Amino acid sequence: MKRALVTGGSGDLGQAICRQLAGDGLHIIVHACRHPERAEAVAAAIQAAGGSAETARFDVADTAQAHDVLSKLLGAGPIQVLVNNAGVHADAPLAGMSLEQWRLPIEVCLHGFFNVTQPLLLPMIGTRWGRIINISSLTGVIGNRGQTNYAAAKAGLHGATKALALELASRGITVNAIAPGLIAGGDTTTVFDTDTVKRMVPMKRAGTPEEVAALVGFLASEPAAYLTGQIINLNGGMA
Repeated sequence: MKRALVTGGSGDLGQAICRQLAGDGLHIIVHACRHPERAEAVAAAIQAAGGSAETARFDVADTAQAHDVLSKLLGAGPIQVLVNNAGVHADAPLAGMSLEQWRLPIEVCLHGFFNVTQPLLLPMIGTRWGRIINISSLTGVIGNRGQTNYAAAKAGLHGATKALALELASRGITVNAIAPGLIAGGDTTTVFDTDTVKRMVPMKRAGTPEEVAALVGFLASEPAAYLTGQIINLNGGMA
């Protein structure tokens, strides 16, 4: 059974991704940092449904902590599917943005990508098969007011996706990113009312976590073996 690590697996989107991949027959490592109890609940639900899951807790922005936990996980064998889903916002206009606000999304979204992905690569390469799926954002494609820091982090992730895809293409490993637009749940529900969503999105609705998860499931599958180095916009026609 192939093993999949989903960072930020305790959030709305992360949970949907974990359920999707578990249903596809993978052993799921549900990652969390601040809310390990949510990760435990996700893993328990997967097990109750007949799937296979465990949890892992570490801060993706902490290089040493991530390396220590990942080394222990790798003791049980390679992790061949990685979904870099952990992310964070620290929104503010750049003119009033603090250095801490600037750094936080970059530390989590971009440095976190390195801290989690790099230790898994050599074991993955050894199997000659792997899937790395980075969850980005429409903000990284077209920008957004008050999110210069977040846009910079996600746009950097796009460059890393394309470059790493070139490095790994001959090893049977694909690297892609999904850039969702407005997805129901979490901040979207509290920030955007129904009328605003209808004005912003040509499809007149927000996407669902399950729709993003379904695309993750395809990218993690065998039939997706020829698709790599792509930034896939999933936004109801917004761009």
